[in-house]
Amino acid sequence: MNTAEFLMIAGAIVPDRPALIFEGEQFTYSQLQERVHRLANALGDLGIGRGDRIATMQVNSHHSVEIYFAAALLDAIYVPLNFRAKAEELLQMLEIAEPKLLFIGERYLPLIEGVEILGPGQVVTLDCPAGPGQHSYAELMLSSPEELHFPEGEEDDTTVIMFTSGTTSVPKGVQLTHDSFASYLLSTVEPADPDIEETNLLTVPLYHIAGLQAALAAVYGGRTLAIMRQFEPWEWLALAQEKRVNRAMLVPTMLKRLMDFPGFRDYDLSSLRVITYGAAPMPVPVIRQAIEEFPGVRFINAFGQTETASTITMLPPEDHILEGSPEEVETRLRRLSSIGKPLDDVEVMIVDEDGGQVAVGQVGEIVARGSRMMKGYWQQQDATVDTIKDGWVYTGDLAYQDDDGYIFLSGRARDFIKRGGEMISPEEVEQVLMSHPLVEEAAIIGVPDLEWGEEVRALVVRSSDGVSEGDLIEHCSQRLASFKRPRSVVFIDQLPRNVMGKVMKRDLREEYGYSIES
Repeated sequence: MNTAEFLMIAGAIVPDRPALIFEGEQFTYSQLQERVHRLANALGDLGIGRGDRIATMQVNSHHSVEIYFAAALLDAIYVPLNFRAKAEELLQMLEIAEPKLLFIGERYLPLIEGVEILGPGQVVTLDCPAGPGQHSYAELMLSSPEELHFPEGEEDDTTVIMFTSGTTSVPKGVQLTHDSFASYLLSTVEPADPDIEETNLLTVPLYHIAGLQAALAAVYGGRTLAIMRQFEPWEWLALAQEKRVNRAMLVPTMLKRLMDFPGFRDYDLSSLRVITYGAAPMPVPVIRQAIEEFPGVRFINAFGQTETASTITMLPPEDHILEGSPEEVETRLRRLSSIGKPLDDVEVMIVDEDGGQVAVGQVGEIVARGSRMMKGYWQQQDATVDTIKDGWVYTGDLAYQDDDGYIFLSGRARDFIKRGGEMISPEEVEQVLMSHPLVEEAAIIGVPDLEWGEEVRALVVRSSDGVSEGDLIEHCSQRLASFKRPRSVVFIDQLPRNVMGKVMKRDLREEYGYSIES
């Protein structure tokens, strides 16, 4: 199924329902369809066709949704770029994707000055007049006809190239097909229904798989998508109250910032029914607080990555209900630190270094297989071969599975600490540290050690000066095997995070990865 059909289906069933709301503008499904076809005609006149790449660099807006569907109609490939990228990172992504057009916001224009890969006529400005040799989005929309377009490509054609967040020096362009999205949405989302109206609040960036997947799910489900440029707690709360939002996707740091916001309880959030969270580990104290602060909300922990086209495992709402006997509550509390179980339409295994399935309780790497997996990395065959083996996508995430089938993350393979032959999961130590009442956040890295190879170092954001390095080491010693406890603690003001809330361990290692001996 071509993803362009998601919009066609919703447009036929709920044509007069608001599809997009963005900063005072609102478009119904029939209006959105008209705008998408106008844009597709304009792009066709510029020579865009099957397989051509169309890149975007801008904060969230309705433009991104329109550009994606216009590209799908033309069998072209949508390439959303991280708007936080620096000039060098942007150049790398442009050189890899070689887009025929770049849609870009005014604030990012200085980044492409002198970029030779973009010639005359290849830049479209989104929110400002066009410069010499450029086009403007508004002019393209005004000058093009409403002639209908219908895609001709196959469901296994690449529809998106989405760059990974850049934990290595060179970003990798993940190729996702129409079926990568369709196979997931058709099995998890009900199609548009004239009798069911819902509003989604979108704050996750659309260059991230969770953001794009949420947008496509909203369109296929005939929901109203309220789009925020970027996350701000006060704006989220005000918009959720004003638009009577029913659904939202939040990363853990966003959820915590909402609950910490002064006046949080003054907002009427009674319309909220579902909050999906993911993209970064969720501290158990945060989700426990959220369960109390959002009564009546069904929480879902969705785990996946760009290479798997989003969700492959899920902790469902029923596992967030902390009721029952003491034993049942204890079991559910333990499961809150898991990523749930694999979805029905995807195969998930935990394997050892040789690719063999590990025993229950043993740590290994999560691998996944199914129709929604990536096609490979664009123009990077060696990286593709390293990641896709015998049809399985190797995620790089380490985890173990309990007797009931719940999967518990242990960290990234490259983040695991090897001390004297023992493997230490950073996430396990981080969870113990964050159970201390005076610890706000914590991250664990390995540092060089002459005797043990690596030692455990904790980077801690504390809520009070009343806790010391010795206090936290003792706190861990009482709860962890001796080889897992931190040997040093460094107090910092905040942990570096990307827009999805993931702690940037590479930055921490570069700044605080010096050896204990030094």
